[in-house]
Order: sequence, then structure tokens, then C-alpha cells
Amino acid sequence: MTVWAISDLHLPARQKPMDVFGPHWLNHFERIQEDWRQKVRDEDVVLLPGDLSWAMRLEEALEDIERVGALPGRKILLRGNHDYWWSSIGRVRRILPQGCYALQNDSLLMDGLLFAGSRGWTIPGEPDGDSDDARIYRRERLRLEMSLSSARARDAEAPLIVLMHYPPRMEGVAGFSDILERYAARDVVYGHLHGAGLAGAVRGEIDGVRYHQVSCDGLDFKLERIC
Repeated sequence: MTVWAISDLHLPARQKPMDVFGPHWLNHFERIQEDWRQKVRDEDVVLLPGDLSWAMRLEEALEDIERVGALPGRKILLRGNHDYWWSSIGRVRRILPQGCYALQNDSLLMDGLLFAGSRGWTIPGEPDGDSDDARIYRRERLRLEMSLSSARARDAEAPLIVLMHYPPRMEGVAGFSDILERYAARDVVYGHLHGAGLAGAVRGEIDGVRYHQVSCDGLDFKLERIC
């Protein structure tokens, strides 16, 4: 089994073609599909950490979800900040195609690997402050800890791969990294960043955790191999 990742597909749900954000987005999902079919086998896992579809309602997102579900491999989905269609986790899981899984503050054990994750949030300048960002950030820390605790309850020793949508840390800012290190996460995949924002993305191993920035435009619309 090989684990791949790609984020922020921003499928149009017949509403929002992505080439309005620049010509490099033209036919972007067709390019992703071509690369995906060349790389991914049915037994592989593809991680999709957020912003799958522009749809506003679950029913509107179904076409986009099914397009992804028809591709090879087992897919693990996480909610992003633009996934407004993602309603209750029960409803989401009921409509997922076979071989698709949704994470929400919980975990999966699959072929000896643990998968866990939470959306995260913008890391505030003063995490102990009273701003809305600080309050949401503290809540997301609790949700991430809930997910990683669930994973370690399943298996205390298995390699742990974490999905987040927002960056778990930024240059010089630890963010969520203390939680990731405490639960011995091996890899973290995240998206959210685009364009100029990708220049400041944290990548590579820091304090025993390997960070992977997998927004599709930053990968030239090709899947990244995680392990």
C-alpha cells in the first residue's frame, strides 16, 4: 500500500470553474485525474485534506464526490474551510461512495497505519487572547487532541498520519505542533495555502514530524507520495 495526498481540489459543482484564479487552473481536475490514474492502485490510500467542492449543500456536492470516488484507491476526506456542503458527519458518511472515508475528530486504522485529523484554524498571534480566531484555535486544538487520542487508543505504536486543512505550524510559529509531537505523529498533510502563500509553507521534518504541504496548485496538480 502506498499513501498519496492532494488537497484543495475545489471542484466546481457546476458553479465555479477554477481558471478564474489564473490560467494554470485550466482543466485542473482533468490533469489531476490523469496523474492519479497513472500512480494509484486500488489498494493505495489517497488523502484529501479539505476544500473538495464549492457546493453549498450536500446534495449539490454529490456529483463532485462521486467523481473522486470513481478514481482508483481508497480515499480519506477531511473538511476544509470552503466545504460548506459538509453537514453532520453522519449524513456525509451515508452518501460517500464505497472506498471513501470521512474523518472528523476521530481516526481510522487501515493496513497497519493510523489516520487521524481535524480541520485546524488560522494560528493567532496571541493564542491566549480573546479574539474570535484565538477562541476557534483553542477549540480546534481540543478537536485535534480528541482525534489523535482516538488513534492512539486504537494502536499505541502504529505509524500515525495526520490530516489537517489549515497549516499546523508556520515559520517560527509552533501552532499545533506540540500536540502532533506528543502523540508521535509521523506525517502531517495539509492544504489551504495557494499562490504567494505557498512560499511560507512549512515542509520537511521538524522535531520528528514530517510536514507535507499538498495544495494541488503547489504540486502542479500531481499527487504527492507520503509513504
